[in-house]
Amino acid sequence: MVGRGSNLLVKDEGLEGVVILLRGPLAGMAQEKPDPSVSNLRAHDMTVHAGAGLPIVDLLIHCRDSGYGGLEFLAGIPGTVGGAVAMNAGAFGKEIGDRVKEINVITTGGDVVATNRSQLKFSYRALHMEKKSVIIGACLKVETEDVKTIANKIAGYLKRRKKSQPIEYPSAGSVFKNPPNDYAGRLIEHAGLKGKKIGGAMISEKHANYIVNTGDATAKDILELLSLTQEKVRKETGVKLEPEIKVVGR
Repeated sequence: MVGRGSNLLVKDEGLEGVVILLRGPLAGMAQEKPDPSVSNLRAHDMTVHAGAGLPIVDLLIHCRDSGYGGLEFLAGIPGTVGGAVAMNAGAFGKEIGDRVKEINVITTGGDVVATNRSQLKFSYRALHMEKKSVIIGACLKVETEDVKTIANKIAGYLKRRKKSQPIEYPSAGSVFKNPPNDYAGRLIEHAGLKGKKIGGAMISEKHANYIVNTGDATAKDILELLSLTQEKVRKETGVKLEPEIKVVGR
C-alpha cells in the first residue's frame, strides 16, 4: 500500500507483489460538519473528511479556500492523508495525530471499521494499528479562520522548508527519526558526514538528515550511505539512529 512514496525506498530489484494506490472516492473530500465532541459547540469547530489517497497539497488547498485552519504545518509534505496519518507526520513541533478525530480502516478480514481518537495510539512518526490493515479515510479537526491568514501561514511554512531542506533534489525525506532530546541532523553533521557521497547518493549539505539523489543514485548507494551514517554516528556519539524511511523490495 503506497501513498505517494514520499518516505519509501524501493530496492533495486523491485517489489514482488501488488502495489495499491488509493484513487477515486478514496482520494476525495467529504462534507465538513461541526465537531460533535466539542463542548459548548461553536460554528468554528469543524471536521474535515478526507480520503486516504488525497494528496496533502490538495487537502491544504481545500482548507485554505474554505477558510479552515489548523493543518498549515503540513505544507510541503509530499504525501497523502493516509500516509501522513499512518506515519503520524509532523513538522515544526506539530503532528497530524493531534488533529485526527477518527479514521476509517479496512481490516485484514475485509471489514470497514471506524475508529475514534480515544482508541488510537499515536507516537513519534507512528500510528500503532493492526498489521496489514489499511487506512482509507480520516476525519481531521480544523477551525474556521480568515483565508488570507491561512494562506500566509502556509507560505511561511513553505519558506522555512525551502530555506532549511534540500527540496531541489529528489529524496525520501528525513532519513532517520530524531532521538530523544536531540536531532538526527545535528548528530550526522557532528560526525562530519555532510556532503559524504556513495555513488549518486549524497548526505545533503543543507540538512544532514537528508540523503539526496544527485542524478544517478541506486537504492544500493542510498542504503550503503545510510548504514555508514548509522555506524559512524554510533561510534562518535553512542547513539543508534533509527530509520524513518521505509525500505521495501528485494
